[in-house]
Amino acid sequence: MTARQEPAITFDGRGLLCVTLLLRLRAAIADAPAGTLVHVRATDPAAPLDLPAWCHLTGHHYLGPVADDTDDTDDTYALRLTADPAPTRADAPWHRPAG
Repeated sequence: MTARQEPAITFDGRGLLCVTLLLRLRAAIADAPAGTLVHVRATDPAAPLDLPAWCHLTGHHYLGPVADDTDDTDDTYALRLTADPAPTRADAPWHRPAG
């Protein structure tokens, strides 16, 4: 677990499933500078697997679950944005653009 730090961006992905969660997260962080700390709140049971895998694909740094998360209805995960993330398709966050 990562230590609790104040994020620059908190993305509320509660109620979203994997693909929609990642598509909206990508849009929410699109203009954020490298090094930005992002907290993602998620209720999707696949989030603990999907977020680190997506970060690996794009190059962002997955930091893990946030410590001291006291809300029983969702979990919060932290990531730090990289300077030059690998692009993914606009409609498919798990795929790189053709070409």
